[in-house]
Amino acid sequence: METFTLVFLLFLGISVVVQFWLSQRHLAFVTQNQDKVPDAFSDKISLEAHQKAAKYTTTNTRVGIFELAFSTLLLLAWTLAGGLDLLDQVWRGLEYSPIVTGIAVILSAMLIMGLIDIPMSIYHTFVIEQRFGFNHTTPKLFVVDMIKNTVLTLAIGTPLIWVFLWLMENAGSLWWFYAWAVWMSFALIMMWAYPAFIAPLFNKFNPLEDADLATRIQNLLERCGFKSKGIFVMDGSRRSAHGNAYFTGLGANKRIVFFDTLIKSLSPDEVEAVLAHELGHFKRKHIQKRIGVTFITSLIGLALLGWVMQQDWFYHGLGVQESSNYIALMLFMLVSPVFTFFLHPIMSFFSRKHEFEADDFAALQTSAADLITALVKLYEENANTLTPDPLYSAFHDSHPPAPVRVAHLATKMT
Repeated sequence: METFTLVFLLFLGISVVVQFWLSQRHLAFVTQNQDKVPDAFSDKISLEAHQKAAKYTTTNTRVGIFELAFSTLLLLAWTLAGGLDLLDQVWRGLEYSPIVTGIAVILSAMLIMGLIDIPMSIYHTFVIEQRFGFNHTTPKLFVVDMIKNTVLTLAIGTPLIWVFLWLMENAGSLWWFYAWAVWMSFALIMMWAYPAFIAPLFNKFNPLEDADLATRIQNLLERCGFKSKGIFVMDGSRRSAHGNAYFTGLGANKRIVFFDTLIKSLSPDEVEAVLAHELGHFKRKHIQKRIGVTFITSLIGLALLGWVMQQDWFYHGLGVQESSNYIALMLFMLVSPVFTFFLHPIMSFFSRKHEFEADDFAALQTSAADLITALVKLYEENANTLTPDPLYSAFHDSHPPAPVRVAHLATKMT
């Protein structure tokens, strides 16, 4: 057996065992605490809502364990069992040019993966979300969304893959640097274009109609020195009962988006507090920091790909007998999550740190009490557990656990 095969299996095995162990801890912790609402929420959330959140969390966690096992077997099927190698040989037999063959292999692999994911996506939407009262997606809308996503993937992905493969074949030893520049430029363009051209393909975005609320929000934006293309309400209820708010876009094309479900459930003070939190990410330069991290990690990743694609052990150790640029790219995308899995708690730590900083900013601009009541409503309406396992949360969650976050905000109340 190849040395790299053993290394790959070792990392894969450790990551699977750790994820399974964390999930079991999470299940046990949530179950043990489902019969009592935490003291900090006892006067805000009913026991019935708390138990619903516990059941929703444990259901998703158990399904997540199944998905972990299935995705692990699927990864092994694509690599060591020869699935990717077989797909490559089929397309090579048609004797197209290397770039056309590469595009065909990558797109067909993505199509197969997408088809395999459909049953689980259906289960999530029409079984789990339906059972807990969140699903508003109709079968027709589900199919239409799937078709739109496929068309967009082909329309955007095909030329991007072509550029990558052309650079790998023609740009010399520094192809990875040029590919990185293309990838980062593409990412920035997509951040700019998404709100105006892509998001409207899936949802309707209407200007905020509540004049008083719009005035309050505009005053908050002016106090914070934030300029945007407008404040929009998205028809999130068309697909789900979950509520949310977010910024989207880049530069002068920034937009503020509220789900209609959130607007209906929160008071004007609470909406303003939630927006102030989102503005905190902007004022504390979290977006720029995250883009910077993406720039650095992408550069390191592509440089590493530039090296391993020249090593025969990289292909042979992952079940591929004939090396090529496109196979190297595909293998790298498949197996890199196995080796970067242990970066998750580091990324989660900094993400939670940013959430605390955004909360602090919101407490200065509006009211910590209003943000607390808004968060409590969102926890309840989205069935977010109030009692996640601390270790599981530290490893996986981008936001602080509810009790920790509310306790932190409570210290900001005057």
